[in-house]
Amino acid sequence: MMKKLGLILVTLVTIFTLSACGIGDEDTLRVGMDLSYPPFETQEDSEPVGISVDVAKEFGEYLGRDVEIIDTDFGSLIPSLMSGEIDVIIASMSITEARAETVDFSDPYFYFKIISLLNAEFADENDIGPETSTDDILAIEDARYVGLADQISYQVPRDLGLDVLEATDLSSAVLEITQGQRDILMMSSFPVVNNHRENEETTKVNYSPFQSSPIGMAVRPGDELLEDANSFIAQMEEGGVYDRLRETWDDEVRERLGRFDLDFFINED
Repeated sequence: MMKKLGLILVTLVTIFTLSACGIGDEDTLRVGMDLSYPPFETQEDSEPVGISVDVAKEFGEYLGRDVEIIDTDFGSLIPSLMSGEIDVIIASMSITEARAETVDFSDPYFYFKIISLLNAEFADENDIGPETSTDDILAIEDARYVGLADQISYQVPRDLGLDVLEATDLSSAVLEITQGQRDILMMSSFPVVNNHRENEETTKVNYSPFQSSPIGMAVRPGDELLEDANSFIAQMEEGGVYDRLRETWDDEVRERLGRFDLDFFINED
């Protein structure tokens, strides 16, 4: 009787421990994203909304699992994944070699074009317009760049050997541009256009992409969820996922960017 009681206690402790670690609840898919980047990841009335939120819900439906969106600072997403606080990252995260050393990435399901926010005076002095080629921009000597820590906006100019300042957040990076301390901020389209509209007198936008950055889901190394993610992504067009996203978000994407719809992010070119 005592042995049976001991076995029951051990089992209960094990279940409690697994639950405390966030392991064992196979019905709920915990998705990490930073709800600071509309229209892909944001909130309305304290509820997660956005293109990435819809992708996460579609993925959960594909798996037959409920979805819990866990709002996490972008820089903390990979640590949260590795500690078991979340199951998957669906957060407009670019697939990079550095990140792939820590996590397993799915196949790309979006492509973010990296464009640039320019200090207006710098753009005028160098005759940079909305369609000026990236080759012409990169040929400007002594151009000063700024980018966000741990993000593609810093990694691209750094890897190109350019003079780039590492900013801790988007607000401080934009401030460097508006005040003329830095000349160019490379970033994905929405943050660039949004911050230009908020600072129209001191900034300009160049829409020529420095690169087309593949966006993938991230899981822990060896997690079988990766196979599910790739199977889901492979059927996003035929399964109608992209069409549903287009129907919901095309108008807002055009309004926000002024010239593109969601296909700008779905297509690599």
